[in-house]
Amino acid sequence: MKKTFVVDTSVLVHDPQALNAFQDNDIVIPIAVVEEIDGHKKRQDEVGRNARWVSAFLDKLREIGHLDTGVNLGESRGILRVELNHQEIEKLPPTLDRNKVDNRIIAVALALQQSSAVPVVLVTKDINMRIKADALGIAAEDYETDKIEIDEVYTGTRILKVEPDIINHFYTAGEVILKEFELYPNQLIILEDSFGSSKSALARHTFGGKLVPLRYSGQDPFGLKPRNKEQRFAIELLLDDEIRLVTLIGRAGTGKTLLALAAGLQKVVEDSKYRRLSVSRPVIPLGNDIGYLPGDIDEKLRPWMQPIYDNLEFLFNNRDRNEKIDQLVNSMKDLNILELEALTYIRGRSIPNQFLLIDEAQNLSPHEIRTAITRVGEGTKIVLTGDPYQIDHPYLDSNSNGLTFVVERFKNERLAGHITLVKGERSELAELGSRLLG
Repeated sequence: MKKTFVVDTSVLVHDPQALNAFQDNDIVIPIAVVEEIDGHKKRQDEVGRNARWVSAFLDKLREIGHLDTGVNLGESRGILRVELNHQEIEKLPPTLDRNKVDNRIIAVALALQQSSAVPVVLVTKDINMRIKADALGIAAEDYETDKIEIDEVYTGTRILKVEPDIINHFYTAGEVILKEFELYPNQLIILEDSFGSSKSALARHTFGGKLVPLRYSGQDPFGLKPRNKEQRFAIELLLDDEIRLVTLIGRAGTGKTLLALAAGLQKVVEDSKYRRLSVSRPVIPLGNDIGYLPGDIDEKLRPWMQPIYDNLEFLFNNRDRNEKIDQLVNSMKDLNILELEALTYIRGRSIPNQFLLIDEAQNLSPHEIRTAITRVGEGTKIVLTGDPYQIDHPYLDSNSNGLTFVVERFKNERLAGHITLVKGERSELAELGSRLLG
């Protein structure tokens, strides 16, 4: 049945393309949403850019028809209109502030529900707004177009139970073809004896069911030794220059950032494969701007980049480089082989021939992560790391963040590889805390 969707501001600043995602249903944008979009448009971050895009889109529709009566969005799509009516504001419970924008938007949905012959649904990424709407009898939904169920996210690995002769053939021939299994490009495979013996092998799927041994199994990037099979799998993907996009997911302490930094230093400092190691992190909260912090750019960034400094210090000390980490980092910056910056400055750039690491990528929306990936120039490898269960963004969760979105969308691509790291290696206490308190 055709529906009318009342769209909240949180949806539009999360994904400015959302207005194209409602098929043949009608879209209502309360005038309060337009006011909020206007308030965001001067921001210099992703929210501001999304707000400006939405404003431009509505302005183009205004050239086609009157927004107050509705503009047809095109073939097989519905009508979009801006709603001025807040007459139901007085019917809201007295405990709800009439001057609050969220409540004015809810009032529009309430008025439409009482006057419309078709179902009315409020779409918002604000959890409390959905709760209030539900309490008033208004159907409310999250914006789910870019959602991926976290429990179903591709892990990058698979255990195959095979006859022992197949494992023997794999070791002697250096490959084996198993066409009866449906496998993804660059999927990491654990071959196990179906008869129950301890015989096993680690392999990587290339194409057409062909499994080959791990090419980089014996390497310790920048002196870092893998401690479990998932870390060995991660190193396989990180050191393979033919794989241009690597995603690493794992809880705190699984080594995802440390492994990525070690591989980046190996490729840039030791192998000279890439011109520079660039490390970025999203600056959260959603302000995504560090201009208000005191000091120069390095001093502003330091609080956000401290985990990167900690990992770099561990890697250099592991190689008996006991200089102060700030001196080492500054020396590498002076040589133009290391760059640390906030992700907010990546838009508009082209990044060629670099090893680009984006840490804490779970705090990026699918639209933001799309922006980052499209900045990648010729010869650049991009690595995304993060923990989908630790999200600081107010409108993202484990199902709707950009990192899990990329993992699922790229699992069929030969230029991409993914590993979910499971075992914590930071310390026994850290692993216990992650497991018991997670």
